[in-house]
Amino acid sequence: MRTRLPKLLILLAVVGLIAAPALFSASGEIRRADAALASGRPLEAAASLERASVLLFWRADLTERAGRAAFAGRDFASAARLLASAKSLSVDGWRDLGAAYYAQGRFDDSADALQRGLEIYGPQTALLRQLALARNAQGDFEGELAALQEFIALDGSDAAVRHRAGLLLAVYDPNEALAELTVSAQLDAQYDPEFQTMRSALNLAFIETDEARRLTVIGRGLGLVQEWTLAREAFQRAVRADGENAEAWAWLGEADQHLGQDGSEALARAASLDPFSASVRALYGLYWKRRDDPQRALVQFQWAAAIEPNNPAYLASLGDAYAFAGELPSALAAYKQAADLAPTEAAYWRLLAAFCAQYHFAETETGIPAAQRALKLAPDEAASYDLLGWMYLAAGQHDEAEKNLLEALRLDPDDAAAHLHLGTTYLELNRMDEARQQLSLAQSLDADGADGEAAQKLLALYFP
Repeated sequence: MRTRLPKLLILLAVVGLIAAPALFSASGEIRRADAALASGRPLEAAASLERASVLLFWRADLTERAGRAAFAGRDFASAARLLASAKSLSVDGWRDLGAAYYAQGRFDDSADALQRGLEIYGPQTALLRQLALARNAQGDFEGELAALQEFIALDGSDAAVRHRAGLLLAVYDPNEALAELTVSAQLDAQYDPEFQTMRSALNLAFIETDEARRLTVIGRGLGLVQEWTLAREAFQRAVRADGENAEAWAWLGEADQHLGQDGSEALARAASLDPFSASVRALYGLYWKRRDDPQRALVQFQWAAAIEPNNPAYLASLGDAYAFAGELPSALAAYKQAADLAPTEAAYWRLLAAFCAQYHFAETETGIPAAQRALKLAPDEAASYDLLGWMYLAAGQHDEAEKNLLEALRLDPDDAAAHLHLGTTYLELNRMDEARQQLSLAQSLDADGADGEAAQKLLALYFP
């Protein structure tokens, strides 16, 4: 025993001498990683931590730290590789692994990783939020809803989560949807407009006794709030409930178009199921208009207006179709008829006036009186003054145009259309500095919209 002890001590000393450089090197890598993180250089930190994890292989935390640093540096491939190879992960590690897979479009891997984290740690808001995103990307809306409902059970104060859950419930459990949407609007006022729209849709749906019609109404509401993926799910469920429901098929075709698909097959089926449905014909007309086929679009809108001749919406759509086909006198007549059918609704007088202004057609005898009627019906809206100003501009009455456009901007300084029309007025008056200012404002306020694009073209033309 006495002879063995010195040998053992010598062996340990030799091992220590061999291991010491590696230990010192690993410590240096960790210090460099800490410094890099403090200086906002996460990818350098990730590389240092990965080297340290090889040297200190028993330190399970180093691989996770390396992966999370790579994630912070948006190197998602390295983050996923490192985190997936870690012997164990914290809640945040599982969250980042799921998010790294998600960022690479690996949605199944993302959902699987997050599910494993939940199995280990139980319900965690950080994991459930990311899991909801992964389920959504998979097209598993019921799975998304389940994740959100678990999240809400832990934390009911997140307005965005409550709102999304409410939209999903509108499709899968309408009786529970309104409660969630109400809470989301109470938590954050930005959700109130969508809440109001969905409340109206749900109330109308509750009146329906037929499942397919109920889902179609809900899908239309979801479309109005631009949730076309969910709307399509509602319409698909509607046609599964009743394959003979023409309106459900037509709206399915409409949703397909909003999601980048053709939609013609569903629309053709709808028209064959019920050729005398005005809504089916109108939706088919929209399809042909988007395909830049004015004559086919016009035929469909003529059908819609003939089926429901007292519906101002279809007559206004017919007016738009005539204008699209270049038949301006017929367009004017249809717009007039729509306004006459709804004399107390400003929207139809605005459509009539806007047509006259846009096409420089019957500006004085029809356009200006229509815009004045719209202003009388909605005197506190900037859009009313903007439209009247635009109408006067189209008629060449610049003083009246400027007066009304300035009033529009007094009511709403951020009205891009009013800035565009005022800038155009100043161009025609040769007040170039003021024109440039107004057009620049229009362009900045509506950079991605039609008014911003029109302003940009005028700026490029007159102020190259």
